[in-house]
Amino acid sequence: MIPRPDASEHLPYYAKYIDRVPDGDLLQTLRTQLDDTLSLVRGLDESRGGHRYAPGKWTIREVLAHVIDAERIFAYRALRIARGDATPLSSFDENAYAENAGAESRTLADLADELQHVRLGNLAMFRALSDDAFARTGTASGGPVSARALAWIIAGHELHHVALLRERYLADAPATAAAV
Repeated sequence: MIPRPDASEHLPYYAKYIDRVPDGDLLQTLRTQLDDTLSLVRGLDESRGGHRYAPGKWTIREVLAHVIDAERIFAYRALRIARGDATPLSSFDENAYAENAGAESRTLADLADELQHVRLGNLAMFRALSDDAFARTGTASGGPVSARALAWIIAGHELHHVALLRERYLADAPATAAAV
C-alpha cells in the first residue's frame, strides 16, 4: 500500500491532482483507471481524434500524447528520487512537448497502446519499490517531491485529463462514446 503523500511532499500546485485520487490501493487505482481510459479512447471513432473543444486547445490525440509524456516524466522523476539521486530535476514545457509530439500523425488506437505500455511498465516499477524508496524526497520543478507523491500525481493527472475529455471534448458525442 502506497500511503497518500502529505503536503510537505510536493509543491502546492500538485495537490489538485493528488486530491482527485480516491483513498485506497494506489496500484489498483492506477490499473483500474488505465482500463477505464483505454475503454474510453478505444470506444471513440477515429474521426474524433482531431477534435478540439475550442480554438487553440489541444486535440483529443494531443491530450493523450500529453498524458503519456507527463506520465513518463513523473515516473522518471520517481525512479531517480527512489534510487536516491539528489540531482534537481527541471520542469518541462507541456505546450512545447505537445507541439513536438507529432500526435496528429498518430491514431487513437496507437496512442492508447502506448499509454497501456507506459502504465504497465510504471506499475511494474512501483510494485518493486520499497516503502523507504517511496518515502525518499528530491527536487523537481524547483520544489520538494517524494517518489510516493509522484505516483499519486500520475494517477491524479490522468483523472484530471480524462475528466476534461468527458466534460469538454465528448459532451456532444453520442451517448455510447461519452458514457464509457
